[in-house]
Amino acid sequence: MRNPHSRCSSFTHLAIAVGFIPFLLCQSLPARAQTSSAGSATAEQRIDQLTKQVEELRGLVLKLEDRVAALQAASAPQTAGAAAGATAAAAATGSAGNAVPGALIAAQSAGTTAAPPPAAKNPADFLHGVTINAMLDTYYQYNFNDPIGRVNLLRAYDVSANNFSLSQATLVLESAPDVSADKRFGMRIDLQYGQASETLQGNSANELRPDIYRNVFQAYGSYWVPVNGSLLTFDFGKWASSLGIEGNYTKDQWNYSRSFWFDYLPFYHSGLRVNYAINDRLSLSYWLTNGTQQTEAFNNYKDQLVGFTLQPTPDFSWTFNYYLGQEHPDVVYITNPGPGDQALPMQQGTVFRPIPNPPNGRLQIADTYATWHVTRALTLAAEADYVIDRLYTYSPARHVTGGALYGRYQFTPKFAFTVRGEYLADPYGLFSGVDQYLKEATLTAEYKVADGFLIRGEWRRDQSNTDYFLTDTLGVLASHQTTLGFGLVWWFGQKQGPW
Repeated sequence: MRNPHSRCSSFTHLAIAVGFIPFLLCQSLPARAQTSSAGSATAEQRIDQLTKQVEELRGLVLKLEDRVAALQAASAPQTAGAAAGATAAAAATGSAGNAVPGALIAAQSAGTTAAPPPAAKNPADFLHGVTINAMLDTYYQYNFNDPIGRVNLLRAYDVSANNFSLSQATLVLESAPDVSADKRFGMRIDLQYGQASETLQGNSANELRPDIYRNVFQAYGSYWVPVNGSLLTFDFGKWASSLGIEGNYTKDQWNYSRSFWFDYLPFYHSGLRVNYAINDRLSLSYWLTNGTQQTEAFNNYKDQLVGFTLQPTPDFSWTFNYYLGQEHPDVVYITNPGPGDQALPMQQGTVFRPIPNPPNGRLQIADTYATWHVTRALTLAAEADYVIDRLYTYSPARHVTGGALYGRYQFTPKFAFTVRGEYLADPYGLFSGVDQYLKEATLTAEYKVADGFLIRGEWRRDQSNTDYFLTDTLGVLASHQTTLGFGLVWWFGQKQGPW
């Protein structure tokens, strides 16, 4: 511990010694004045006296130098000891992580600042940026047709009437790339259960073995490459389709029920997806996939998509996509093989038979949609689609056309109201299986109870130009279907923005 009096005492002695020099000079000057005024001494005597005084002063200076050297030598061990004590205190603080009381006092006495204790560790730090997110989507709906089997026709997710239903139970795990942290890779897995899973991946016309992948909605890895100040993103695996303005997760939609076009356009793809963000206004997209809603390819053709998203202002966004594919299988899987199927090839225990002269006609989808934030409260959106399909390359084209209009008004941060109008022309029955022209109107009221819980009440009427929808009598169909219901959606997790 440093002695606060040692250095002060040394400098006091030095000041007294130095101050004694002018005192001697002052004493000599009167003597010289007296000698000069008396006139009794000769010049030689005055020289002798001055020489003697100089010698005395020289001897005094030498004594003062010796005294200063002695004082410095005496104070050096104390200073070194104090510095060593401060170093030891600092070492004790650093090695222990948190300074013990004795080391902390020593450090403060030495004039140093003790190292602050390290921040408490977050128990979730072991995730290293991985977000764990979950969503629960439930609903009840009444169909005024009182249909047999309580079935809502042409609905993507709200397929049941007069039934408390579990639409989706979802778990999303994501480790997103972070270029700012020099992390260029990431991955995402979406596991989904409930009625929506059956709709998404229950169609054997698209998935030859749907049970294998039914609950894996998305599973892909990502890698970001900086190019000329922009980002080039590669995704490989299975991902949700961006054909159409509506998406899978209810919390991110404006209406509770999905449109006809969401139900008809692809839900997902498997393959390679590339996005190039040229700047904050324009990005380009390219896909190379197994097909539309095909986790496993059922032919040798690889579908492709090219598209762009243009955002000239923060309030307006426009997306255009062109998709070219071949959606006809060249094999058929046999779930219950007979005696004559024993010689057929199999994959993981499932027997399949090649299709002679399989169809090879192309599927083309032109899809575009735009969103416009007119004011802080009012937002408008529109979608237009044109689909062409051929059985064989030489077959006549069959098409589906139409679109949808949306308007949403945010009355308060918690309450919003959305209206949707839609039209879908299906003259060849590609969507519904019947030659018909469909339209629907939907009114949705939303109340967001809290961040992570919302309630939607919805009225919807589907209309056709022919009798198509189920009623309470077998064989009797109606040209319309009207439903009234509500949905409850819960979610939590660290993932920000739309899922």
